[in-house]
Amino acid sequence: MGVPATTTMGESESPRSPEAKLGMQVEDLWDVQEPQLSPTEKLNACFESVPVSAFPPAPPNQVIEIKSDTSLAEAVKILSQHKILSAPVVDVDAPEDASWIDRYIGIVEFAGIVVWILHQSEPPSPKTPTSPSSATAIAAAANGLKGLDIAGLELGSDFAATTAGSFFEALTSSEFYKNTQVRDISGSFRWAPFLALQTSNSFLTMLLLLSKYKMKSVPVVDLGDGKIDNVITQSAVIHMLAECAGLQWFESWGTKKLSELGLPMMTADHIVKVYEDEPVLQAFKLMRKKRVGGVPVIEKGGSRAVGNISLRDVQFLLTAPEIYHDYRSITAKNFLTAVEKYLETHHEVYPMLSTMVTCKKDHTIKDLILMLDAEKIHRVYVVDDDGNLEGVITLRDIISRLVHEPRGYFGDFFDGVLPLPQNSRV
Repeated sequence: MGVPATTTMGESESPRSPEAKLGMQVEDLWDVQEPQLSPTEKLNACFESVPVSAFPPAPPNQVIEIKSDTSLAEAVKILSQHKILSAPVVDVDAPEDASWIDRYIGIVEFAGIVVWILHQSEPPSPKTPTSPSSATAIAAAANGLKGLDIAGLELGSDFAATTAGSFFEALTSSEFYKNTQVRDISGSFRWAPFLALQTSNSFLTMLLLLSKYKMKSVPVVDLGDGKIDNVITQSAVIHMLAECAGLQWFESWGTKKLSELGLPMMTADHIVKVYEDEPVLQAFKLMRKKRVGGVPVIEKGGSRAVGNISLRDVQFLLTAPEIYHDYRSITAKNFLTAVEKYLETHHEVYPMLSTMVTCKKDHTIKDLILMLDAEKIHRVYVVDDDGNLEGVITLRDIISRLVHEPRGYFGDFFDGVLPLPQNSRV
């Protein structure tokens, strides 16, 4: 999908998409707001008046559930086929008339599966080459190591050996991987809680969950049948905003420069990065630990960024392990090279695996939204005139600049929900 058709939408034109139609609804609300309100206060009031049920439905292949007795291997296959990073898990033992709170037991993620599995397998000695027979060791290790907190996983010299090319082939062919069920990892570090919106909740609530409370996607539950009715992602919100370009409420905010809105929030000094000769698993571990969705890959011994790895790239470790077979270790550089060759061979279009998409501080928020939506990417790196990295801007950062949380808006709800206690079962 290219640049939105509604970029120059005038008042006389009819909306060309469900998102643009929604934008017109916000426009009507914008026009009747009290004149003394600031643009930010107006936007908050508009989004508080629009119910989540008005958000266009996600494609049917993205509104899926994974049963709690599904194997890890099958869960990975389902996520990969549907091109999604995570899915809610439904408890197969829940009674037929269970409420949605009792029906869903959490969210399972690609990254969570990878890191949890690795924690169950003791890293082999650097002197011992990894071979297909390591599947037996993995299964044996799993029996004694379940339930440990993988937040403490350390990446020492031993760990680098587990990134040998044959390791993931052995892992994905093991009985452990094929037989372990999704519910078996429900007490693990990356088992996300199941938080859902009701169709009557407001857009403001949804936007705050996707920005301030760092949820990448929010399920919408129909209370009538207690099942998921829609899934709203950060990307879907950015697409909606792109389709609203040209409308008065959008332009009043979208024409501001990034620097005027306090962007980038994450400056060069604080960007989480990985060097090209480090194990690629270091990149994914850092993403989980620092709660970021992607990291730049920096050249060895230098400061120039040579690529970008995002959280969604973790799927290639499990879905195409054969592509790393000839590598002694899967470094960040080897990972980028292997995946690019794989995608070329299979003629697959994949969003910006290694290309660094950049902008400058004098770009407007509108420029950025149209770029992110057209390229289907989740982050843009901010550079100076010489190409030096000055910061990074994510979808979440943009949404967070659209609305603000009124005092006491959620009450004390999140006090008992985030962060979750260790090994919590939600």
